[in-house]
Amino acid sequence: MSNKEKEWNNMWVCSPPFQSLKPLALLHREWDSSFRLPEHREDLKNSHTMFRKTFNLPKQVKKAVLHISGDDHYILYVNGFYITQGPANSYAFCYYYNQVDITDYLQTGENVIAVHVYYQGLVNRAYNSGDYRQGMIADLWADGVQLLDNNWKCRAMEEYGYSKTIGYDTQFNEIIDNRKKLSAWKMVGFDDSDWDMAVICKDDDHVFLPQPCDNVVVEERKPVLIKKLSDGYLLDFGEELTGTFHMKITGHAGDEVVIRYGEELLSPDTKIAIDKTAAYDAMVRYQMRCNCCYEDRLVLAVGSNELETFEYKCFRYVQLITVAKVSMKDFKVRFRHYPFDDSTCRFHTEDPLVQQIWVICKNAVRNCCQEGFLDCPSREKGQYLGDLTVTAHALYCLTGDTKLFKKALMDFAHSTAICKGMMAVAPGSFMQEIADYSLLYPYQLLMYYHFTKDMDFLKNLYPAAEGVERYFEPFKNDLGMLEQVNTKWNLVDWPENLRDNYDFALPQAPIGKGCHNVINALYIGMKQCMEELRKLLRLPGSSDIPDSEPPETERLKQQFIESFFDEKTGLFVDSTISKHSSLHANAFAAFFDLAPRENKIVEFIMKRGLRCGVYVSYFVLYGLIRLGYPKAAYDLIVNKSGYSWFQMLSEGATTAYEAWGKDQKWNTSLCHAWASAPIPVLMELEK
Repeated sequence: MSNKEKEWNNMWVCSPPFQSLKPLALLHREWDSSFRLPEHREDLKNSHTMFRKTFNLPKQVKKAVLHISGDDHYILYVNGFYITQGPANSYAFCYYYNQVDITDYLQTGENVIAVHVYYQGLVNRAYNSGDYRQGMIADLWADGVQLLDNNWKCRAMEEYGYSKTIGYDTQFNEIIDNRKKLSAWKMVGFDDSDWDMAVICKDDDHVFLPQPCDNVVVEERKPVLIKKLSDGYLLDFGEELTGTFHMKITGHAGDEVVIRYGEELLSPDTKIAIDKTAAYDAMVRYQMRCNCCYEDRLVLAVGSNELETFEYKCFRYVQLITVAKVSMKDFKVRFRHYPFDDSTCRFHTEDPLVQQIWVICKNAVRNCCQEGFLDCPSREKGQYLGDLTVTAHALYCLTGDTKLFKKALMDFAHSTAICKGMMAVAPGSFMQEIADYSLLYPYQLLMYYHFTKDMDFLKNLYPAAEGVERYFEPFKNDLGMLEQVNTKWNLVDWPENLRDNYDFALPQAPIGKGCHNVINALYIGMKQCMEELRKLLRLPGSSDIPDSEPPETERLKQQFIESFFDEKTGLFVDSTISKHSSLHANAFAAFFDLAPRENKIVEFIMKRGLRCGVYVSYFVLYGLIRLGYPKAAYDLIVNKSGYSWFQMLSEGATTAYEAWGKDQKWNTSLCHAWASAPIPVLMELEK
C-alpha cells in the first residue's frame, strides 16, 4: 500500500541534515561476496531529534486518533504526557504505523504533539537503520476531521553523546549532558520560534502497513535494596529488568556521575580507576558476560536534574559513582515489555522447584517480548526465526496473546524479498541466514493456525511457506535427502560445545561432505507441515483431495530411517558417514515422529539428559511426549545435573539463561527466552 496514494493525508518529514540523502541499499544475502557495505556519515549516527506540532481545538472532541510512525523509533508525548513509543521494527517496504487514541489527553485551546525521533545509523539486528531513512509522519483524525498539516518544527537533541557501541554494534552507550537539555519542549507554551522547519520528503519510499500488534508498555520498578557507598550508591532491583534507568539528582553544573549496569555483582574489594586521582569499589559487573559494556555518564546542569536514558538495557544492578557532592534520589527503572497479562494462565504446581523454573522462564519471556520476540534484550536484540518456535509458544501459554506471533510471522514472510528461503533474523539491517530456522517456518505457521483458526491469515502467508519448501528442493540428492546445503548455515544447535559431539562438519560455509541427520529431520518435518497446510487450504498435494499426488512424507520417513537408523543400537546416527549417535540426531527424529516402532531413543535420551543447548530442549521434551513418555519429559525438566534449569537457579538466575550455566558459553546472556520450553511443555503435561 502506498502511503502517498492511499494511506496518509500528510507526508513524511525529516530533519534538515537528512533531506538530500538517498536511502542506502543494505538488504542482501548473507554470503553475497559482491556486497559492499555503503559508507555512512559518522555525524548522523545516534541522531536524537525533537519534533513539535501545535494546534488549537475550539471544543473538546469525542474521538481523536493519531496515526503515526517514525524511523527508526519514536516516543510520543501529548501536552507533556508520555503516550507510547514505536513503531515495531520493520523493513521500509512494509513499514508499520500505529493508531493511537489520544482523546483523553487533548484540551480545548492550544495543544502540542511532541515526538522524540531516534535514528541510530548502525547496521544490526535491533533496527532497520544505517540507511539514512529518518523522520516521521502523522495524521490526527478528530471526529472525522484532520487536524494536522506538514508544518512541523524540529531541533536536534544535543544532550545525547556517546563514546562507544555496545554488544554487536547493537546500541551506543550514553553520555548525557544535561547542560544542553531543553526540559520543557514537550509542554504547551514552549517557545520553538528559533527551531528549524522539518523538511517535507516528497520522495519518501516507505510503504506503510498497520502494525498488527500492540506497542510495548512501560511500568516503574523501584530498587528492592539501596546501599549507600562512599562514592555513590549500589541499587538492586531484585531481578533482571529490560528498560531504562531514571533518577533525580541535584548538584553543580559540570558535576559528573558514572552509571554502571549489570546482571551480576563482583567482589566488593575490586578496585577500578575512574580517573587519574582515585579508584572506586567496582561492585557491579558492568563488563558483562554477554559482551555488553554497560557504562553511561551523566553531566549535570546547575540545580535539579533528571536522568533520562533513552536506549533500553537488560540488568538487575545499578552502581552510581561520583566524586562530586551531589544529592541523588527517586531511583527507578522504566521496565518495558510487550503487554503481558498472565492472569488467565491456570498452571499450578505444589513442587517448589517447578514453580521456580516456571518463574524464571516466565520472566525471560516477558523481558524478551518487546516490539518483537527478541533472542535477548542486551547483546543482539534480534528476532530470530528459530527462537520464535519456543518463545511464541510460551507467550501464548502464558497470556493467550497471538498478535505478536502474527507480526513475527509477517516479518519473516517479508524477509523473503531478500531470500525466498527466508532470513534467520527479521527485520533488521544485519543479514543472517540459518537453514534449520527456515525449515521451521511452516511448523510455526501451523502452530499459529491451531492457536487462532485464522484461515485468511493462513492463506495469505502460505506462499511464504511454500517459497521455503521450494528453496530447499535443489539440495535433494537422488534419495530425496538434503545434502550440501551450503547457501545457509547448518546450525544443529548453539553453542557448538552443546551439540553432544554431533559428528558432522558444520562450519558456516561450506559444510562437510555427506548427508547429515538434523537438517533432514527438519526438512521432513517441514514437508509434514506443508502437507497439513495444503490439507487445511484444500490445495493440490493434500492427501484428502481426489486425484492429487500422494504425499511424499511417508517415503521420506522411510528413507530417513534407511539412511540414519542403526538397527544394532536402536538409535539414529548423525550422518551417513558416521556411526556416532548424538542426542540431537534422536531428539529431532522423535519430535517429527520419524522413528521406527522398535527403538531405544527414550532410554538413550534419559541417559544423556539435556546435553544440548537450551533451545533444543524444546524438541527433546516434546520428542519424549510424542514417543509416549510424558513423565520422562517432566523428569528432565526437574533434573539437577549441570544441564538443567536447576543449574540456572543454583547460579542465582531470575530469568532463564542462554545456556544451562554461566560458563557454558563464552558470552552467555543471563536473559534468553529460547530457554522457556518448560512453559508450553508443563502446560501440555497438565492436559
